[in-house]
Amino acid sequence: MSVPLEAVIFDLDDTLHDDTATYHGAASRVAHDVARESGIVAQRLLDAYIKQSERFWSTLDTATLSVKLVDLRTSMWHAALAETGIDDAALASRCADAYNAHRRDLLELWPGALELLQRLRAGGCKLALITNGFSETHRDKLTVLQLDDAFDEIFIADEVGMVKPDPRLFRLAAERLGVAPEACAMVGDRFDRDVRGGASVGMFTVWMNVRDEALPIDLAADAVVSRIDEVEGVLPLSGKPGRS
Repeated sequence: MSVPLEAVIFDLDDTLHDDTATYHGAASRVAHDVARESGIVAQRLLDAYIKQSERFWSTLDTATLSVKLVDLRTSMWHAALAETGIDDAALASRCADAYNAHRRDLLELWPGALELLQRLRAGGCKLALITNGFSETHRDKLTVLQLDDAFDEIFIADEVGMVKPDPRLFRLAAERLGVAPEACAMVGDRFDRDVRGGASVGMFTVWMNVRDEALPIDLAADAVVSRIDEVEGVLPLSGKPGRS
C-alpha cells in the first residue's frame, strides 16, 4: 500500500545553499591576503586548506563533536600554512577569524530554496533540518540564511550528539515530528550520509547530486536531482503517487 508523505527532512550545506562555493570563496580571500603579505602562492595555500577541510568533514564522527569549531579551523589553517612553509600559530588564528567573517558574508540560499520550504509547509508537510555542522557556527548560519523559523525541528550534530548517517538520528527526527519514518522524505547532497542514513530507517530519499558524482553501484535513492528546484517534482506529495 502507498505511504502518504507527511514530512520532509533537509540537509543544509550544499542542499539548501551552495556551501562549497561559499567556503572556497572565503578561503580564497584569506589565501590571497596571506599571499600579498608573505609572498607565497595563493593557490597553493588555498588548495592546502581545502584538502584539510575536506578531510575533516569527510571523517567527522561523534568523537570530534566536543571540540570547538573555531579551534579546529585554526588548526586546519595552521596545517595548510605549514604546507606552504609558514609555521605561524598567530597567523593561523587570524586566518581562521578572517575566514569566518568572509564565509558569513558569502552565505546565500539557492534560488527558490526558501520558497520551496514555504510551499511544503503551506501544503501541510512538517519540515526538519539535519546537519552534521556545529552549533557555534550553524545557528548563526541559519539566521543569516533566514531559516530560523523555516523548520518544525532542527538537529545539529553537536547538539544531539549524533552524526549522519546514524539511523538513530533519523528515527529521532521522525519521532520529534510525530510521524513514522516511512512517511518522511530525506533530501540531501551526501549519498553516504543523507541517502543511506534516511534509507536505513525506511524514508523516501532524494539525492541532490550537485557535484555530478557517479551513481553508486548499489544506488538506494528513490529519486535523484541536481538542483533544489527539482526536489518538489519528485516528492510523493498529496495528489501524487506514493510508494507501494
